[in-house]
Amino acid sequence: MVLHPAAKVREAGQDVTFCCQASGTPEPRNYSWYHNGTLLEGAAQGTSGRLALRGLAPDQAGTYRCKASSEAGAILSAPAHLTVLAQGQPGCRAEPEPSLVELPSECPQDASGSRYYNVGRCPASPCPGGSAEPSACGEESGLCCGVRRMELRQVPCAGSVLPVKVVAECGCGPCARPRVLVQGRVTAADTGEPLRFGHIFLGGRKVGFTGYQGSFTIEVPPDTRRLVTRFVDGQQRLVDAVKVLPFDRRGGAVYQEVKMLRKKEPVELDGGRSNAIPLGEAGGREPVGELVLPAGVFLRPSGEVFNGTVKASVTFVDPRDMGTASAASSDLSFSNADGEIVPLRTYGMFAVDFREGDSGAALQAGPVQVRMDAGQVRMPEHLHKMKLWSLNPESGLWEEEGVLRPAGGGRSKREERTFLVGNLEIRERRLFNLDVPEERRCFVKVRAYSNEKFNPYEQLEGVVVSLVNLEPQPGFPGNPRAWGRFDSVVTGPNGACLPAFCDGRRPDAYAALVTATLGGEELEAVASSPKLNPSAVGVAQPYLGKLGYRRSDHEDAALKKTAFQINVAKPDPNNVDENNGPVYSYRSLRECEEAPVSANHLRFYRVEVDRYEYNVVPFKESDVTSWTGDYLAWWPNPQEFRACFIKVRLEGPQEYMVRSRNVGGSHPRTRGQLYGLRDSRSVRDPLLGDTSAACVEFKCGGMLFDQSLADRTLVTVVPQGSCRRTAVNALLRDYLSRHPPLADGNHTGAFSMLAPLDPLGHNYGIYTVTDQNPRLAKEIAIGRCFAGTSDGFSREMRAGEGTAVTFSCQERPPGRESFFQRLLSAPAEA
Repeated sequence: MVLHPAAKVREAGQDVTFCCQASGTPEPRNYSWYHNGTLLEGAAQGTSGRLALRGLAPDQAGTYRCKASSEAGAILSAPAHLTVLAQGQPGCRAEPEPSLVELPSECPQDASGSRYYNVGRCPASPCPGGSAEPSACGEESGLCCGVRRMELRQVPCAGSVLPVKVVAECGCGPCARPRVLVQGRVTAADTGEPLRFGHIFLGGRKVGFTGYQGSFTIEVPPDTRRLVTRFVDGQQRLVDAVKVLPFDRRGGAVYQEVKMLRKKEPVELDGGRSNAIPLGEAGGREPVGELVLPAGVFLRPSGEVFNGTVKASVTFVDPRDMGTASAASSDLSFSNADGEIVPLRTYGMFAVDFREGDSGAALQAGPVQVRMDAGQVRMPEHLHKMKLWSLNPESGLWEEEGVLRPAGGGRSKREERTFLVGNLEIRERRLFNLDVPEERRCFVKVRAYSNEKFNPYEQLEGVVVSLVNLEPQPGFPGNPRAWGRFDSVVTGPNGACLPAFCDGRRPDAYAALVTATLGGEELEAVASSPKLNPSAVGVAQPYLGKLGYRRSDHEDAALKKTAFQINVAKPDPNNVDENNGPVYSYRSLRECEEAPVSANHLRFYRVEVDRYEYNVVPFKESDVTSWTGDYLAWWPNPQEFRACFIKVRLEGPQEYMVRSRNVGGSHPRTRGQLYGLRDSRSVRDPLLGDTSAACVEFKCGGMLFDQSLADRTLVTVVPQGSCRRTAVNALLRDYLSRHPPLADGNHTGAFSMLAPLDPLGHNYGIYTVTDQNPRLAKEIAIGRCFAGTSDGFSREMRAGEGTAVTFSCQERPPGRESFFQRLLSAPAEA
């Protein structure tokens, strides 16, 4: 399906048109439409892929899907929702929804000491469009609900007031169209070597190359639902990787690490004789099966039989090796007879490369036999459903090549095993698969949070959550026998629902290993030992016990804390304890997607106890559509985010919190007005005694949102503690003196500057990174700041490298306030 119908909003009495388009061989000519799962008759069936509805009535609201078919099969579109409003009914409520932001620690708001303040938000929902559409297809460039008016309020804090802008009114306006990007890095699965200048294809179209370090950026085309990307090694050392990459349709960038398998070293075969190549014999394991190549099977592209020396490379992806899951291609899905995209459970994939021994010219192969050891199939119900599949590199879907059937005839004395046998022809470079369709399917609800408090209004969006289905070893749940499938989903405002295999009779028939990353940073799962806390995990007992939740460090505290494993126990519809998540039956996807935050769910969180951010104009960095055009906005451009950090060295016996206060410096509209605050705790350098350093974000100098005049932000950096400034980077001091004006009143307990407009580097102690994803820009800048270089990355602080300013700190006498504390309690006096 190359064009999916788009969601629409209309008033009763208006008209609407939905469109879809499919491709295939032969080209699909038959299209039909479904409303809420019911086939529409008459004009809704034809050859055009269009559905026109005139004079809409309220009962025509709901989901619409298109089905395209030909003699080769069928494919269903993603559902598109039609909202039908009563005439005159507003599509956007003027009153904003609640949205809480955390204020600085010196600003308690109520008797309970809560520091959360309601700044309001407008849902980014579409407003009613007109009946006249220029093309009648694709996304509408119409109106969306957004901020119409903001108010500036003053929040009382200790000895001062804090400005905060709140949403006062919502209304319909032009929809934001942020760029949708996928970024990442491609490396070899075995060595971590980057794929340098590899080819990148979307469908059959080449769109670019990877960089020298394997990095890539892909702009997602409009209307895309499945981003099928193929990475090709020009030197042919690595097997082509076909990946279905998750992305955030609301905009911004999602980061992905892509692994590619190294091609197996070729073996020389005599093309005039029969040959057999084992599949999955690595690591001393019994082979899963073998590829049998009869005499005379190799063909040149012209069809001429080749009986000379053949160099044959057969690379097998063995699901019994847990390390191969990340390098496997596609998302193991196929389109069934009804056009639904449904999952497969793999027993192994293999890629073949046959070449003439002398010239290296590529060869094809006529009918070859695939023999699979039935003893490797531990689920008896899978034996009669095993099939051979090949991967379509353009659609990312697996296509059936043949059925594996029990071998006929008696077994020889030396052959103790029973084989399943199938035949296929190798006419093009495709990946092949030994798979079964698996109908026992569920969804698992996962949410990500900005910290360990798990506040509903501090959920993270844009997090890539990945789930690998495992086949557990009986009696050893922590040591799975094999993986069978994998999926990745990006969290939205209400978390994510991940497809998984499940079983209603045996809770431990299938397990799932779940991880989460944000901008390449791994999030932490909730602990399962020494004591399991159901309220922290997010799932109530007794269902939690049935799921068998275990974090990755459950038995070994030295392991990472960034994954958890559960039994995917299908909920019992007759048990009230199992009908509130986190596992939902496959037909209950909508329930899963719309589940309230109070329902059972599994959790990840970001370890950020030593960092705090406050923006006068609220903005959720995980939701680019929450950006508001305002002179005091921290990020002036929603299409491009520039993160700036200053490295502060602190010589003293402990770690210290360092704050940057950022106000307008040179722009007449913002001079003296606060943009925001940033707090960051210093991190000790393991190689330097009594020395730590902090990487503190500040608002970059540059154009404000109207792009008419630049502002050099007045940045004041203040350590918390009895600290005295002892040194300033000579290059930075020289730069500031050559680019006046200089900041006034540089107190010895602080450092002030007008932010440079140039992207200075580590030689100045300033780290600047620009990216379409604000989180990713900041993570890269912090990694460089820790390393003290402009192109490196480290999570170990090197306080002696690339610093901008140095403070000497000591323990102050009892009862005496630090300059930082005086700044909080009496800022004017300080």
